[in-house]
Order: sequence, then C-alpha cells, then structure tokens
Amino acid sequence: MRRRSLLAAAGAAAAFHPTGRARAEDPVDVALVLAVDVSRSVDADEARLQRLGYRTALTDAQLIQAIRGGMTGSIALAYVEWAGIEYQRLVLPWTRIGTQQAAEAWATALDEAPFASLSWTSISGAIDFSRRMLDGCPYEATRKVIDVSGDGVNNSGPPAEEARDRAVAEGITINGLPILNDRPTFGRRPPIPLDIYFRESVIGGPGAFMIAAEDFGDFGQAVRRKLIREIAGLPQQPLRV
Repeated sequence: MRRRSLLAAAGAAAAFHPTGRARAEDPVDVALVLAVDVSRSVDADEARLQRLGYRTALTDAQLIQAIRGGMTGSIALAYVEWAGIEYQRLVLPWTRIGTQQAAEAWATALDEAPFASLSWTSISGAIDFSRRMLDGCPYEATRKVIDVSGDGVNNSGPPAEEARDRAVAEGITINGLPILNDRPTFGRRPPIPLDIYFRESVIGGPGAFMIAAEDFGDFGQAVRRKLIREIAGLPQQPLRV
C-alpha cells in the first residue's frame, strides 16, 4: 500500500509541468519550500483543510500583488509533504509563479495530487529534505526560505535543532506555522506548548518568524498572512491568528 502511494505521488509530481523551462540564471525574489506535515495526527479532513489553505492563499489577489511587487515580480515554489524520518516527498516541483494564471495552475495541480499519510513526526527530516530541494532549485533566488507547518513536535529522527542549524549555516531562513490543535497527538500532550517549541527549536535564520494557527479551521487565514510576509520580506512582528 505504501509503495503504491509513493508511486502515485511521484506520478502526480511528474505530470505537473510548470510553465516555461527553468534556467539557472532565471531570477526570482524568493525560493520557498512549503513543507507540510501529513503525519497520522493529521486526519483526512485536516489534510484537506491544509491543502485548501495553501491553494486559497496562493491565488489570493493580495498575495499575487505581493509577488508582483518584488524586484523580479516572481517567486519559485516547491511543495513537500512529510511525516516520519523515512517519509518526505515532493508533491509539486519547483514552479515559477509571477501571474494569477500561474498561481491558479499551481493550485489546481495541488488539488489533484494524490495524498498519503504515515506515522511519526520528523521536523528534522523535513528540514533536511527541504534544504536539499533548495540546493537543487533551478532559479537564482535572492532569498531561500523553508516554511514548516505542523501540529506536533519532532519525535522521529535527529533533533530538529540540528537540522535547523545546518540550514541556517547555508543562509536559509526557516519560518514556522504551528497548528495549536486542541486534540493531543495520540492522546499525549506535547512536552512544551507547540508555539514555544517552534520558536525555540524550529525557526531560524535572517528574519525568521512564526505565525500560529489556533486549529485547522484557522489554518487558511494563517497561511495567507504568513506567505504575504515571506514573499514581501516584511519585518518581523508578533503576529498570531
């Protein structure tokens, strides 16, 4: 079953063809990896809300305006889903987005991509995988950012702090979107509040920030606010949904 899910996911990523051929010299304002938690603590309805939040945010008129307001008027975007240390997958490959049409095509591709979920939560695995994705980005980016969203602490693989420090050493900024779900993960409360954990152990690098969503119902609004700040490069402020 897991093998079939992985093959289906790979097929979906291969079927999505971003507009235009990427060249190493093509400039973008930011190369952004959206690293999204799909561990078993995220049920089917919550996973749907996460994807809906990203699709809605990417096609929002204010966000498109933020993209167009940059020096190049475009960003590069990759969408990754992750669970335990053994599971990270590229759902949508690097795509240059600078128009409403490109954003709509990206949102449609995400809506149609197969979904899979596995056990455990490896933020360290997600960061390391995203760092490798940024290393292979075909666009020349002024800034490199990993956007980690999730509803639990790292409980698989190396500590999140080690992966964070490796990414920061390469000039990458890691921002966080903790989902403060009132339902404890598998009946166990996290050792510290999730927003504090993200602040202390996940985010890092130049201008790093986090925006917390109270639950999955607030996720879409939090994503929109967060992406606008990331794309526009706005100064750090204490924001919270």
